Amino acid sequence: MFELIFLGTSASAPSAHRGLSAHIIMHRQYRFLLDCGEGTQRQILLSGLGFKRLDKVLLTHGHLDHILGLGGLVSTLSRWETLDKLQIYGGKATLQRVYDLIYRVVLRDASPPVEIELLPLKGNMVIMEDDKFILSAFPVTHRGPGCFGFLFAEKARRPFLAEKADALGVPFGPERARLVRGEVVALADGRTIAPDEVLGEIIPGVKYVHIGDVGRTDNLVEICQDADALVIEATYTAEEAEMAQAFGHLTAAQAAHLAAQANVKTLILTHLSRRYSERMIREEAQAIFPATQVARDFDHFQITREGTIRLDAAAPHVEG
Repeated sequence: MFELIFLGTSASAPSAHRGLSAHIIMHRQYRFLLDCGEGTQRQILLSGLGFKRLDKVLLTHGHLDHILGLGGLVSTLSRWETLDKLQIYGGKATLQRVYDLIYRVVLRDASPPVEIELLPLKGNMVIMEDDKFILSAFPVTHRGPGCFGFLFAEKARRPFLAEKADALGVPFGPERARLVRGEVVALADGRTIAPDEVLGEIIPGVKYVHIGDVGRTDNLVEICQDADALVIEATYTAEEAEMAQAFGHLTAAQAAHLAAQANVKTLILTHLSRRYSERMIREEAQAIFPATQVARDFDHFQITREGTIRLDAAAPHVEG
């Protein structure tokens, strides 16, 4: 399961109801900040999530509406929070801009109070992995080099069937743990038990794909295939498709077509331009892909194999 909280859902500039791009993703003990537009630290406070364990930042690209909040955030984290290290991932050009912002503007060449790691993304690469999930980055096409999307994927697992283990006389303890790891175990009476005797059918893990600003989708179908949830921009509507192409963005219809092609379960649209109402974006996308939602600031989603649930949705508001 992954939890996703939208902190900012506006494109390019904030509106009265929407902040700039920022999201928190939670999985077990991990917390990730994905993009950090202007005002992100205030949005974190308003969300009630706080800054604890928020030590990994994932940047889709280096445009200011996605990184400018890092200056204030780093200042706050370094003065008031107890982080030992802050890891910031992004493309080479993105990290160069982040370096200038943090070290030349915020710190003014002083040593940071906490260790800051700027970690470059290259091509398709695994960012981190443990025994239960993998976080990886993949390149996307937007304006300029070094733009990335992120794939959060739980590993497939086989459930341990305790009733079968009981019937076979497998004792409680390390023998059961070894069987879960896929190892054959020998019992005290000389019998050997294979994992297949006590493990159930493979259960696929949850797959969640997050893509920021992007101008084409034909190269994204494979990475999005069968995702339980896809978050992607919808900056324009179809009537301004030429403008979307010129600026390296998508229409709501293009995002919906991608979700349909890739057999995605739930599509969540974000990065909305102030020129459109939420209703316009939602109706254009749902005409093509009915399982579409449009995110608002502070919307909270729970992504599971059984479905994506909207929790604690933001209070309704009226947009022009």
